[in-house]
Amino acid sequence: MSSGEGTVRRTLHLRFTFPGADSDQLAALMRASAPFYQMFANAQLKLLRNADDPAKFIQVIEYETPEAFELNRQTIASDVRMQTYLQAWRAMLPAAIDIDVYEEV
Repeated sequence: MSSGEGTVRRTLHLRFTFPGADSDQLAALMRASAPFYQMFANAQLKLLRNADDPAKFIQVIEYETPEAFELNRQTIASDVRMQTYLQAWRAMLPAAIDIDVYEEV
């Protein structure tokens, strides 16, 4: 669903399990990634912890991006800033990160 001329709105979910996680450390990492997401318009970030299983988390990132940029997600995936951010997550997390990209219908 387009939210403006030539832009699309997306919601990104990064799901992971991190037993014994330090929520403050995770929140700090999320804040450190904010400048990357600000290159997209109206980026908003949230970190959610499962109320029934405190080892499970979801980072929710809502953003707008130009349609042309969205059509080539490889550009985003290969961006040095994105790679640095993902490496920091991978270094912290003992398990895999599941990533889903959603669009409004």
